[in-house]
Amino acid sequence: MKKRFMALMAAAIAVTMAAAPMVHAADEISFWDIATDEPDKTIWSYAVDKFNEEDAEEYGYTIDQVATTNDQYKQKLAVAMASGQCPDMYIHWTGGPMVEYIKSGYAQDLTDLVDQYGLRDLYTEASLAQCTYDGKIYAIPVKNDSVAVFFYNKAMWEEKGYEVPETIADLEALCDKMVEDGITPFALANQPQWTGSMYYMYLVARHGGPEVISNAYDGTGSLVNESTEYAGAKIEEWVEKGYFPEGVNSLSPDSGDDRALLYQGAGMMLQGTWQVGAIKEEFPEFYENLGCFGFPVLEDSEADQTVVVGTMGDNFISFNCDGDKLEAGFKMASYYSTEDWMNLDIEVGNLPPLKDATSEEAPWQDILAVLNNASSVQLWWDQYLPSAVADVHKSASQKCFDCSATPTEIAEEQQAAMEEWLADNAE
Repeated sequence: MKKRFMALMAAAIAVTMAAAPMVHAADEISFWDIATDEPDKTIWSYAVDKFNEEDAEEYGYTIDQVATTNDQYKQKLAVAMASGQCPDMYIHWTGGPMVEYIKSGYAQDLTDLVDQYGLRDLYTEASLAQCTYDGKIYAIPVKNDSVAVFFYNKAMWEEKGYEVPETIADLEALCDKMVEDGITPFALANQPQWTGSMYYMYLVARHGGPEVISNAYDGTGSLVNESTEYAGAKIEEWVEKGYFPEGVNSLSPDSGDDRALLYQGAGMMLQGTWQVGAIKEEFPEFYENLGCFGFPVLEDSEADQTVVVGTMGDNFISFNCDGDKLEAGFKMASYYSTEDWMNLDIEVGNLPPLKDATSEEAPWQDILAVLNNASSVQLWWDQYLPSAVADVHKSASQKCFDCSATPTEIAEEQQAAMEEWLADNAE
């Protein structure tokens, strides 16, 4: 498995500048994250600053925090692992890639430390479950309960007479009305592919349930089926009806292109709930009218319509170190579960995966209503699937948004990648 993982990661080097060897002082712990903008800078730096100010002398280490924008970070981490330069601590998104990190020796067993610090009593069971593999805990959840919901401007909708759709048929009727009104219904920036994937995942889940992806992953099912055909065809129909912005596959969420479309009058934005904090930080006036609702249900479908797509914990920290360095790094990470940090995280617009976390702010009340009604959370496919398959899923599903392949071809491309991975990893 390690040999295959290293080969997969090495492929990223071909499309990235060769990474110079990282040299760290003996008393330094390297920590990589994606906190390049506010409010992330504030909430991620909290634990780093606290440790460096209060604990560095005792533990004999300081934390060197290095932030990289989301999509560049994923490639940077892949290159670092392929070249044997994995940092001491790093954030990721669990799922299939985390299993690869574990099997390749880049993620250490944290179970004893989790128990030593009493973190089972602080984190939600769902968030710790995402950090667990083969009965052991390999990561710490941080920042936010992140599920995909629709964001919209309540004031604009009230002025236009728009109502929150309950069914997909309602959603389409609403989008048709928006197009008639000269409004782009969906604010989507799909350059990195995972943003558009949210539509694909939800439509598959509404048609066939989360079993579609889990059965494909364990080899008992296929991604070429009625549900993926439905999802691909529906997205392409929406493209042809003008529901998405022009050049959707060239717009970047890292640059805030999707939020800008929403601020400028687009109808709604399907995105992760981490957007609450970003909107609150950059456009407080818009935040005052920010509403959220869950993905509408598909009438006459036998699938569970309360499933939400997302993750219980926005980012997760794993450790590529041991001994005293692991002890020190874990001490720093434990500050992301303290009451002071939790209150700071809630204040900037997040809801951390801690049992005591709650928020009275209107957007989170809308989101909690969705979560409280959910039977389960379907992990994002690009996190749930092994890295090689996840990459194909993203690139294939992106083709829905420029109609460059048929729904069947898109499904077949994903299934071929899944079958190749299953064959290479057969027991």
